[in-house]
Amino acid sequence: MDFNMKKLASDAGIFFTRAVQFTEEKFGQAEKTELDAHFENLLARADSTKNWTERILRQTEVLLQPSPSARVEEFLYEKLDRKVPSRVTNGELLAQYMAEAAGELGPSTPYGKTLLKVSEAEKRLGAAERDFIHTASLSFLTPLRNFLEGDWRTISKERRLLQNRRLDLDACKARLKKAKAAEAKATTVPDFQETRPRNYILSASASALWNDEVDKAEQELRVAQTEFDRQAEVTRLLLEGISSTHVNHLRCLHEFVKSQTTYYAQCYRHMLELQKQLGRFPGTFVGTTEPASPPLSSTSPTTTAATMPVVPTGTGLAPPEEAALCLEEVAPPASGTRKARVLYDYEAADSSELALLADELITVYSLPGMDPDWLIGERGNKKGKVPVTYLELLS
Repeated sequence: MDFNMKKLASDAGIFFTRAVQFTEEKFGQAEKTELDAHFENLLARADSTKNWTERILRQTEVLLQPSPSARVEEFLYEKLDRKVPSRVTNGELLAQYMAEAAGELGPSTPYGKTLLKVSEAEKRLGAAERDFIHTASLSFLTPLRNFLEGDWRTISKERRLLQNRRLDLDACKARLKKAKAAEAKATTVPDFQETRPRNYILSASASALWNDEVDKAEQELRVAQTEFDRQAEVTRLLLEGISSTHVNHLRCLHEFVKSQTTYYAQCYRHMLELQKQLGRFPGTFVGTTEPASPPLSSTSPTTTAATMPVVPTGTGLAPPEEAALCLEEVAPPASGTRKARVLYDYEAADSSELALLADELITVYSLPGMDPDWLIGERGNKKGKVPVTYLELLS
């Protein structure tokens, strides 16, 4: 193997010089070049960004995957550049157990029917959770990892190089200071009565040597100063790029909130529909037959929705058939009608209710003795009950 002995010796000398300079600085025996306040603020902000990004990344991983063993397994698959196997969510596993229980206990019994209904809802919840984990990983976790494994590694590398350049600069300053002190001592005129003539020759020779040493130290200092200034500028540009990182992370955070809002909105709709279906079992505990229920509406994983309020269950309302008859016969009052804007989509549970679309305007009014959580809504020639929590009443 071919070794470059000169380069090896030079590198060893540089390393030793830096080690000596670093040690003397720690013990307060050497001067240290201080960076300007703005540069120090950039360094502090970069360190804070890195530390909080790591914490947010780890905690988000815990939120998406609470199991430590599963997280370790996924980490190993990523490091080996292998595809992470599909994993059954807790909701899907619960749905499977409920379906198996219903099949064994009797799918025609009230308990078995309810288990099947809940199983279907839990399966939808599990699918929504899977979509949320996938979307959040791509739009939020991946950019954070890219920063830590890409940009931050580059910044750390340039900071270490800047530290080495600073040690070299301070070592050159110390060497020049010592050379100047020795030169001043060598050029001191000796006493004629106490010094032999031979010492004049030695003193002049030493003075010339120290002059050369000072010139050499000054040249090395100029080179070290140039390299330090160049490296400081490179590092400064990278540290100022942290502002762009914050903008990128802000956009990713909005995407994460959007995906989380979509996920919880889907869960809300699935559970609301399940609650309506279970509420329409008229004789669940006495074994009566199940009425036909409308199919669940499919919700796209990318559908965005705001956080929705809890819809009143309609306890104490008239049966659908009676409510439908009453609504057909009742005319709107001469005064007391108002316009309302629909806040969220709403699917009618039966013929007595009015289906709603977000942002549409409808006419609403109340009837004597009516549940205060509900109003009568009209859209064209269609009329039905609407939940108050889905409306914004306009003046």
